[in-house]
Amino acid sequence: MRSFRIFLMVVLFSIQTQSQSKKYKIHTVAFYNFENLYDAVDDVFTNDDEWTPNGAQHWTTEKYHQKLNNLARVLFEIGTPENSNAPILIGGAEIENRDVLEDLIKEPKLQPLDLGIIHFDSPDKRGIDVALLYQKKYFRPTSYSNIPLIIYKKEIPKKEEETEVLDEEIEVKREDKNRVFTRDQLLVSGFLEDEEIHIIVNHWPSRSGGEKATSLFREAAGKLNRKIIDSLQQINPRAKILTMGDFNDGPLNKSIKVGLGAKGVKAEAAEFDVFNPFEELESKGFGTIAYRDSWNIFDQIIMTASLVKSDFSTFNFWKAGIFNQPYLIQNSGQYKGYPLRNTLAEAGFSDHLPVYVYLIKEILR
Repeated sequence: MRSFRIFLMVVLFSIQTQSQSKKYKIHTVAFYNFENLYDAVDDVFTNDDEWTPNGAQHWTTEKYHQKLNNLARVLFEIGTPENSNAPILIGGAEIENRDVLEDLIKEPKLQPLDLGIIHFDSPDKRGIDVALLYQKKYFRPTSYSNIPLIIYKKEIPKKEEETEVLDEEIEVKREDKNRVFTRDQLLVSGFLEDEEIHIIVNHWPSRSGGEKATSLFREAAGKLNRKIIDSLQQINPRAKILTMGDFNDGPLNKSIKVGLGAKGVKAEAAEFDVFNPFEELESKGFGTIAYRDSWNIFDQIIMTASLVKSDFSTFNFWKAGIFNQPYLIQNSGQYKGYPLRNTLAEAGFSDHLPVYVYLIKEILR
């Protein structure tokens, strides 16, 4: 018996030691709404007059470069302290053109990361787009496309037709006067190290004109997103897919829960479902954007169930977070406690807080 006890203690100690000595590779994936990342140059093809030296925002080259510096600091630090490396994939929104992204990745903080850019111009009236930045060392894109969201004002139910939808995304054209011109959904496929992964970057139609009056637009965006995911899963049922963005709706809104079909509990996410870790964060009172002293989580990273596994022999989801450092928050004035955004006096960061998820993989000996 004494020998058996000693043997059992040795076995238990060995198991505990092995468990404690497990090591994991960790990558951060992030999304950030850059809030009006315009240069100070007037573009005749873009409705950017407001963001010029003579425009309403008195936007200057100096403010623009300060904005770039601010954003670079955030992008470099997202995911710390758990991961000392900057995000290897960064979805972005409210981007004027590729040129501003080229300027951004040249910032001293970001230049050593050797970031690549995937960007398309969208039909949005304000000329703002979505994009994906990636560290070339870790991610190799193999294909990418911009998928348009075709929606119309006439889709508003009759009882709400009297509600005027004055959306910054609506552009009236003679041949298509009811279309809502909004951002495309960006689909990027590639390899995270040696594992295939797909990323969808979104900026769904805004609530300008009223949440209820514009809900159908975002519900249509959710359905399009689900269609993209379904098509990828038809090719590969085990496809690993991340869909991220500023959805202009929270985790419990119909566009997310019904249109996209996101589950808020891991155990409820069946084989072809998608899981939204930000539903739990919202239930705890966290937020990414503040309005009338109320916080909402409009910025989310949602994933297919294929990324929510207890087996970490390949990259899988570990946990999600909102990057909320004190320097990102206003500390005085009417909007004390809100995200520190641009003002007429100076360039800020954004009216949104960035979000991130960790993907981890066990390092096998």
